[in-house]
Parts: sequence; structure tokens; C-alpha cells
Amino acid sequence: MNHHSSSHAHSTARVRTRRPLLGVVATFAMVLGMAVSGSATAAADTVIDTIPVGNLPTAVAVAPNGFRAYVTNRDDDTVSVINTLTNTVIDTIPVGDTPVGVAVTPFGLRAYVTETNSASVSVINTLTNTVIDTIPVGSAPQGVAIHGLRAYVANAVSNSVSVIDTVTNTVVGTVPVGSSPRGVAVTPDGSRAYVSNLVGNSVSVIDAGTNTVVDTIPIVGSPTSVAVAPDGSRVYVTVGLDESVSVIDTVTNTVVDTIPVGNSPQRVAVTPDGSRAYVTNLVDNSVSVIDTVTNTVVDTVPVGFNPIGVAIARNGSRAYVTDREDGTVSVIAIDQCTGPLCIGSGSLAGAGSLVGGGSTGSGGTGSSAGAGSLAGGGSTGSATS
Repeated sequence: MNHHSSSHAHSTARVRTRRPLLGVVATFAMVLGMAVSGSATAAADTVIDTIPVGNLPTAVAVAPNGFRAYVTNRDDDTVSVINTLTNTVIDTIPVGDTPVGVAVTPFGLRAYVTETNSASVSVINTLTNTVIDTIPVGSAPQGVAIHGLRAYVANAVSNSVSVIDTVTNTVVGTVPVGSSPRGVAVTPDGSRAYVSNLVGNSVSVIDAGTNTVVDTIPIVGSPTSVAVAPDGSRVYVTVGLDESVSVIDTVTNTVVDTIPVGNSPQRVAVTPDGSRAYVTNLVDNSVSVIDTVTNTVVDTVPVGFNPIGVAIARNGSRAYVTDREDGTVSVIAIDQCTGPLCIGSGSLAGAGSLVGGGSTGSGGTGSSAGAGSLAGGGSTGSATS
């Protein structure tokens, strides 16, 4: 009898422990359902929300799990932290003088922010949203990209790229590149970094193993930023004065196509499946959407005043665009979400995947506290000034 009673009590305890878990899952599903209900029928390539941030927002990076976006506010010397489920700013982090670039590490535990007038990079702990380190780099740092345990920072006045060890937060290499480097992106395998040289009218190709320039690709018309396709086969370069995007074949390191876009293109980001590239056009107040198979613009999305930065959630459902003069971030729905929870299209309210994944040109760590993925992953790097 005692044995039977004990077994019954154990069984009852197991049932009781299951019920709270089921309740949590049901509640989470309900919250997600409410969060996405407003955007469940959002048409592709439309602005579904506008988020007020700081003064002169410049760069934006999305955490690997997609639940947070980090925006550098150039005039406020701050970084705004956006909850992408609610599209609201949940924290504002003071950083150094004139922050212009930001990238998040692959597991999402750290964000690296370039500070032009401080000649430094601030390291943010994304669990506490505080600056935990400051790294001296070259003069006028602009774009930053992360892969694995390395961060690459383009220094516009020093004409160099600082290579940072993200374990020790020290500069372990300085690579001379072309004149006035602005953007930087790393190939998915981490073997190459591509750097856009604004005044040098070129893209420098850095061998990440030796920290040396192994090729220089001519790009006439002031290249402003770069992005690498997820499969590493193509590099997309915004060319400001030419009002175009140059497409580089990474096998031959030659320009294989030129795509006309809007007036004064600034930044470019590629979707995780590689099918689309999103380009911010500063003067047109728009974003050009490029079909990467045909290399043609298939849509133009009106956004806020003077868009600069652009980043895409790792599930490919949302693009985030900084509207410099409006002090806002425009949220663009990339896919058309039709299900009640939009899980079929990977939306989760336009935030991110619950199961992590990889990404181009970034690196780091993950956490379930709004920084990294719930199951690991990578992150999207960013931006220039």
C-alpha cells in the first residue's frame, strides 16, 4: 500500500509540474499572437511601424535572435535599444563621442560601437546594457563588422582597418587600406574582409589570416558601404555619386554588374536567403529592393527623412532603417505574413527565429535575455557613417 501511495504521489507531482509549463507555453503563444496580430496581413515591402529613437540615428544592428535592435544616435552620443516585439525603445546607453557604427557578436552578448570623434570602440554588455570596455582604434572609426572572435573597424582618417580580438578587447592588427575607408563586411567563412574606400574609389580585400590586403577592386563614384551575400559569392557595394550598387564576384574580385538605385545610396543589407538586397537612398527618402538573381530593382519603399543605416532580422521578415533627420527607425515588412502567429513565415512579430542560425560578417554569443539567440547563432554587422 505504501509503495502504491508513493507512486501515486510521484505521478501527481509530475502532472502538477507539467501544468505550469503548459501554461507558460500557452501564455507565450498568446503574447506572440497578440504581438503579430497587427502585422499579420502586412504586405511585403511596406513600412509597418516607425520608432522614435535619438538624435541623428546612423547605424542599426539586429541581435541574433531578432528580439533586440541597437541604434547609434550620432548627436546624442547614445545607443537606443529596441524591443522588436513591441517596436519600442526599452533602454538608452551612453557611449563615446559621435557613435556611427554598431555590430553584435554571434551569440549576442556584446555590441561593438564605433565612436568617430573619440577614436574608440565601446563594448556593450547586452545583458546589462552598460559599457564594459573602451578600445582605442584609428582616427575617425566608421563601419564595424564581426566574425568569430574578431571585429574589423574601418578608420576613415587613418586609412586603415583595426582588427580587434573580442576575447581580450585589444587591437591585434592594423591593416593599411585605401583612402577614407567607411564600410566593412566579412565573408561567411571568415577568410576575407571587404572594405569600401570612399575617397580611394576602391574596395580593399583583406586576407583575415595574414591581415594583409590581397586585392584592390576599382569602384568609381565614392563607394560608401559593403555587404556580403550569405553564400559568400557576391559583395554588394553602394556607390554614392554614381547612384548605383556594384556587384563583385568574390572568386575573381571583379565587378560583374552595376545596378541603378536611388539618389545618394548609403548602406546595403542582404536577406538571409540571399534573394534580396535592401539599399537606403539618402536624398530620395527611400529604400531600393534589389532582386539578386536578376540584379534589378523590384520595389522602392518610401521611408523617413534621410535614411542611412539598414539591418535585416535573421529570419528575413523585417528590415530596420535609420531615418537620420527624423530621429526614427522605419520597420519594413519583408515577407507577407498570413498565419495567425506568422510562424510559417518566420515572423514572430518581425523579431527573429527562436532557433538561432548563422549570419554574414558578424560574430559573438547568445542569450535568452534579449541579447542572443535562444539556441545560439550569429548576428548582423553594421554600418558606416
